[in-house]
Amino acid sequence: MAAPKNFFKDQVTQWQKKVDHHRENQLINPFSDWEGASHRPQLDKNDPNYGKPVGGSLTEIRGKQAQNHVFGEILDLTMTIDDIGEPQPDGTKTVTFGKLFSSYLRVSNKVVGILLRARKRNYVKFEGEMLYQGRDENVVITLLEVPEDTRVWEYVPSFMSGGFE
Repeated sequence: MAAPKNFFKDQVTQWQKKVDHHRENQLINPFSDWEGASHRPQLDKNDPNYGKPVGGSLTEIRGKQAQNHVFGEILDLTMTIDDIGEPQPDGTKTVTFGKLFSSYLRVSNKVVGILLRARKRNYVKFEGEMLYQGRDENVVITLLEVPEDTRVWEYVPSFMSGGFE
């Protein structure tokens, strides 16, 4: 039994759409060696989308998951400092790095990295560029504020949900 002509025509059309879509993606991919890639648009550093993944892409979803995960770690750290810190007359709380390290180590083994991220976001302050266990035990860490939980939970495909829960 012969297949109808439209069946083959539809198959060819569908395949051509896939080829065209792939070609377009390769033309905008800055790492592509695709012939004709010189026709890709020039990247402008003033463009608000410069350095950001394509909206709705898996890269964007993974980035948001990572941001939420890091923010959760910062939230845990600042809440720990709030719990174990000593109140100061100006309304802040302080704790030494040694005390924080021994208390918070049970929660996370990334305390220094999270402290640096929290300082970058102005939730804590301390002297020095980096804190080291043993050397900086008496460095005072000041809690400036405990952030509100502003994490945005978006739809995450089930095959990507591992590792960031």
